[in-house]
Amino acid sequence: MAIVQAGWLILRASLPELDGTQPAPLGAAVTIQRDALGVPTVEGLTRGDVAYASGFLHAQDRFFQMDLLRRVAAGEMGALIGAAALPLDRRDRPLRFRVHAQAALAALPADQRQLIERYTAGVNDGLRSLRARPFEYWLLRTQPAPWRAEDTLLVVYAMYFDLQYEQVSRELSRAALRERVPADLLAFLLPRTSHWDAPLDGASGASGESGPAETVAVPASPPWLRAERSAMETEPDAGSQASTLLAGVPGFVDAGAVSSMIGSNSFAVDGAHGTQGGALVASDMHLGLSLPNIWYRISLVYPAPDGGTRRITGVSLPGAPLVVAGSNGHIAWAFTNSYGRFVDLIELQRDPARPQRYHVPGGAWETAQVIHERLDVKGGVSVDLPVTQTRWGPQLVVGKHAYALHWVAQDPQAVNLNLVNLEGLKNVADAIHAAPTFGLPTQNFTVADAQAHIGWTLAGPLPHFVDPNASAAAFDGLPFSSDTYAGWQGYLSVDAYPVLLNPAIGRLWTANNRTLPLSEAVRIGDAGTDLGARATQIRNDLLALSRASERDLLAVQTDDRAVWIEYWRRVVLEALDARALDGHPERAEFRRLVEGWNGHADVDAVGYRLVRACYFSLYEAWFGALDKDLGAVAPELSYRAANTRNGATMEILASHHAWIPAGFADWRAFMLDRIDHSIAQLPKGTSLAQARWGEHNRSTIAHPFARMLPTWLPWVRGWLSAPPDPLPGDINMPRVQLPAFGASERFVVSPGREKEGIFEMPGGQSGHPMSPYFIAGHEAWVHGAATPFLPGPTVHTLTLRAE
Repeated sequence: MAIVQAGWLILRASLPELDGTQPAPLGAAVTIQRDALGVPTVEGLTRGDVAYASGFLHAQDRFFQMDLLRRVAAGEMGALIGAAALPLDRRDRPLRFRVHAQAALAALPADQRQLIERYTAGVNDGLRSLRARPFEYWLLRTQPAPWRAEDTLLVVYAMYFDLQYEQVSRELSRAALRERVPADLLAFLLPRTSHWDAPLDGASGASGESGPAETVAVPASPPWLRAERSAMETEPDAGSQASTLLAGVPGFVDAGAVSSMIGSNSFAVDGAHGTQGGALVASDMHLGLSLPNIWYRISLVYPAPDGGTRRITGVSLPGAPLVVAGSNGHIAWAFTNSYGRFVDLIELQRDPARPQRYHVPGGAWETAQVIHERLDVKGGVSVDLPVTQTRWGPQLVVGKHAYALHWVAQDPQAVNLNLVNLEGLKNVADAIHAAPTFGLPTQNFTVADAQAHIGWTLAGPLPHFVDPNASAAAFDGLPFSSDTYAGWQGYLSVDAYPVLLNPAIGRLWTANNRTLPLSEAVRIGDAGTDLGARATQIRNDLLALSRASERDLLAVQTDDRAVWIEYWRRVVLEALDARALDGHPERAEFRRLVEGWNGHADVDAVGYRLVRACYFSLYEAWFGALDKDLGAVAPELSYRAANTRNGATMEILASHHAWIPAGFADWRAFMLDRIDHSIAQLPKGTSLAQARWGEHNRSTIAHPFARMLPTWLPWVRGWLSAPPDPLPGDINMPRVQLPAFGASERFVVSPGREKEGIFEMPGGQSGHPMSPYFIAGHEAWVHGAATPFLPGPTVHTLTLRAE
């Protein structure tokens, strides 16, 4: 009992003080006012003092999360966790991002370095002011290491890993596929477009409900095709993909920090289509979900240099002193991942006698440099990691091939704090001009202003390709050869970026889809853009609204209509004819439930779950053996990784009744087998009528340490977890939602009308399970409730007094 009481006291001691006064190295006092959800409003007389207070708050509420982000980016997890993290460090350390962060920090303008230094001081003072170190360090039996200025840039590099590193798996999967299939089949398996595409160049296009084009030539059945039976009911989600990449790493490493599925929506309507005459922006960034959430809500208030007051409200990323997405009262902005070509793999044509030598363009040999990195290991002996460094980047060996990894993230343009410039901008035109200079993983940037204008461009570095074959290379996503590789030569100037201002239709939408026509998309490339079903549905939802309010756009964000699967519903019902039902009561029940389904992926949807299971059963029959073969090369390789438009490819196969595996007399027999297989894969004891989507799609959002605990401690696991709510939504619809992947925030705001704005996010402000803010506000996110964008009335006030 005494041990339990001592542990309880230690846990409580690691909670921050919410009220009172604390001395701090400031030019003047800063007030931190928290509302009932723990959302702070930080008010000071200088931007530097506000940055200090932001760091103070982040450290007190989220230091362990910040620590994981910097360590993942730097390849330093083993020093915190032990030998189990070495596989992750072996992957990440060769990028040498700490060295890059130090160089980038030194190259920053003086005002940005000062902002980081003030933030860093706040982080370390906030950590020291806790009466006990954060509880995670007690469980790990270690001390938290102080924050360094370069760690803030490492947090940006962590987002590069999260948002762009999966392009490596895509290129490797495509390379392995090319080795296994003839050219015509490769072209069919890796389409550049589909009928789902919804670029910003117009409002016309198929809704997707009519199904795929019938004119596509389907190659003969591939050699791997056979009757495939699998227990898989769903596609690999963010957590399972990450677990593959993190083989051997403990479960408390946040999977969201290193791998994510395709997701994120942002859209805007101009003043002519807003109910109050103002433009609106909606944002929901889809990421891996855990407790705490990746974002930290905050409102920053300080005097504007030209008079008046700046008030910036939105979400910050713990580890950095910026509002990432939100509103400053004049403009509101949002991001989605662009999935452009930012990673090239270059197969090294090596000298068999001297593997460190490789051919470069012009026929010459070049010798790679070997750099020895030391991997520290908690509780163990440090490990020497030789890193083979080529002219383009570190060497990556996969099977019998050796590649150089050339990644935008390694170039000086990759990171900076130029995003801070949004805080003082007042119109869309200026924001569009600033966005290309941001040092972050290149994103779609959607912005609106208080004058009712809207605009889109790309934020972040865009490589300048000089290869005469760049048009094909931009979309092929296949490795290059070291003896001919040209790569990119610097980066595009601001005036070369694609821009769309005030489109005639008055709406903008991005959902990780192809945003430009193919003739222009070569400037961006395609490294895994989304199928396009989400973008198509969002576009159609927006065009159906003649005038939109904040609540109307929230309804678009939470639209769980499963338009993408209507084609497959028809395919299933076509197979379940009277002859198929005769003597098969389960098939008859299957048909009844699918016919009666309301078209939504809501928590009670049985028909959706059944059709979805059949869809993934078809994938396994067509591509399961191929995935097994690709996975033997490297665990993360698969056809899904190679082709994010695989759903459109499957539609074409179904429309042609093609690729019937061996052992089936015809298409009908194949389909009935897949339907029967879907029925058989339901959990034991679950009848068809009980197979509600929400029972399968239950929340597993939890603190990373919850995975460490044994199942016989359910109350402790529950204490570290959000409720296991049934969740509506799924892939390929605006309301993207899987058990631990989905909207990491949702907001809708009209700049200048923030009081009418809406905000919700999973989890709460604090990463501490004893905090009242651990999951405060979470239920609003679960149910899509319209809760306020701005912080509410003050409940607690902490003053940081200038020393």
